[in-house]
Amino acid sequence: MPVFRQLFFAAVLAFAATPAVAQGGPPAMPVGVAEPIAKRVTQWDEYSGRFEPVAAVEVRARVSGFIDKLHFRDGQLVNVGDLLLTIDKRPFEIAVESAAAEVARTKAQVELAENQVERSATLIKSRTITDQEHDQRKANLNVARAQQKAAESGLKSAELNLDWADVRAPLAGRISDRKVDAGNLVSGGQTGATLLATIVTLDPIRFVFDISEADYIRYQRLFLSGSRPSERGDTVIPVRIRLSDETEWTRTGRIDFVDNTLGTRSGTIRARAIVENKDQLLTPGIFGRLQLFGGEYDALLIPDSAIISDQARKIVFTVGPENVVAAKPVVLGPLVDGLRVVRSGLTATDKVVLDGLANPMVRPGVKVVPQKGEIVAKAN
Repeated sequence: MPVFRQLFFAAVLAFAATPAVAQGGPPAMPVGVAEPIAKRVTQWDEYSGRFEPVAAVEVRARVSGFIDKLHFRDGQLVNVGDLLLTIDKRPFEIAVESAAAEVARTKAQVELAENQVERSATLIKSRTITDQEHDQRKANLNVARAQQKAAESGLKSAELNLDWADVRAPLAGRISDRKVDAGNLVSGGQTGATLLATIVTLDPIRFVFDISEADYIRYQRLFLSGSRPSERGDTVIPVRIRLSDETEWTRTGRIDFVDNTLGTRSGTIRARAIVENKDQLLTPGIFGRLQLFGGEYDALLIPDSAIISDQARKIVFTVGPENVVAAKPVVLGPLVDGLRVVRSGLTATDKVVLDGLANPMVRPGVKVVPQKGEIVAKAN
C-alpha cells in the first residue's frame, strides 16, 4: 500500500508539470505583423463647392422698338459678335437720313460763312465795311462750325442707334432661352431695358468653395514658415476636382482668388479655382468635390484593414517585445497609395497587427505568435 501511494503522488506531480497545451488550453494565435511604411506625403484637403461661369451677361436692348426677327436657337453656343435678334430698323434709318441732311445743311452754312469772312477781310482794307461787321461775320462762321459739329454728333448717335438695332452677343458661351418673342415691343436704355436672354461662359469655368477658419489659419502659418506658397501670390496652387459620379480626381486647376474677409456667421472664407472645360461637360451650378494642396509632411501608412473602430476612437493593435498585443489610439488622415495615413499614435518601429483581428483571442494583453507580414502600397 505505501508503494501504491508513492506511485500515485508521482503521477499527480508529473501531470501538474505538463504545459497548458497538454491540459487542453488554447494555443497562442499566429498573427501577421509589419512595420508601417514611412513616407513623405502630400496633403490634399477636401472641400465641397459648385461650378460658376467666369463671366455671365444679361443681354438687354439698348434701343426701344419692335423685335423684327430672332437669329438664335434657345440654349445654343454663341460666339462674340453673333447676331442674336433684330429690332425694327426703319425708325432708326429715317433718323440717320435726317441727321445726314442736317450735316449737309450745316456744311453749307459753314461754306457760306467762310466766304463772307474772306470777302470782309478784303473789304475792311478799303474801309467798305466796318470792323464790327467783320467781327460779326467771323462770329457767324464760328457758330456755323459749332452747328456742323453738333450735326455730325447727331449723325453718329443716329448711326449708333441703328447699329444697336442689331443685338449681338457680347461674349462667347451658351445662351439661355429667349425671354421675348418676335413682334414684342422692347424698351432700351440704361435703366429699365428689357431682358432678352442671358449668356454664360463655359471654358474655362470656376469652382467656388468655402475654406474653414482653421484651415485658412493653417495655410497662412505654412506660408509664413515657407512650407507652402500663398493663394494670393503668383505661385500656382494646384487643385484636383471630381464630380459626384466620379471616383478619380482627373480634373485639375489652380486657385485664382481668395476673398479678403471671413464670414462672421459661417466662419469660412470664400475661395475660387479656375478649371479647363474643353469638353464643356462642366456646367454652372454643378456640385463637385475639390482637393486643395495643403503642403507636405512625414507620415506613416497602414492598410485600412488594420484599423479598428472603438466608439469615437480609431485603434491599431501592435505587438510588443514580449509578443503581447497592445491597443494604440491613432489619428488618421487621407488615403495615399491605397493606404491610410496615420497622423499620430504610431511610431515607425511599431509592429502593426495586419490580420486575425476578427478572432476574439486577438485582444489587448493576450500573447500571440507574430509572423512577418508586408504592407504593400499601390501605385498612385
